Amino acid sequence: MNFLPEEICKAWANRDKVTILATAGESNLPNVIYVTCVELYQSKKIVIADNYFDKTRKNILAGSKGSFLFKTRENKTYQIKGFFEYVTEGEIFDFMKTWNPLKHPGHAAAILNPEEIYSGAEKLY
Repeated sequence: MNFLPEEICKAWANRDKVTILATAGESNLPNVIYVTCVELYQSKKIVIADNYFDKTRKNILAGSKGSFLFKTRENKTYQIKGFFEYVTEGEIFDFMKTWNPLKHPGHAAAILNPEEIYSGAEKLY
């Protein structure tokens, strides 16, 4: 997916700040965490700051796909599923450093590249 649809970008601008990220380990055991240090990159990728990942980092580096859930202030939910990149330098890492609070280490940027988007049970893309 080259760009997130306009509906998703508008919902993103109106989202609650606490979001949820799910990955799976090598044995397919799920791992779910709350994330707050997250931004949309160029209307096409979800960038999550790795401040304190442990299992999440291991799962991403082992090739886990992910699921990211957010809701709007009106309680409409969106789930974005896709594959990860994990970077410790470069343009997207530098982007993450511009908004990640200085009190957090920002070890890396986990980049979720969308493949499917849902609102509730309805597949949007």
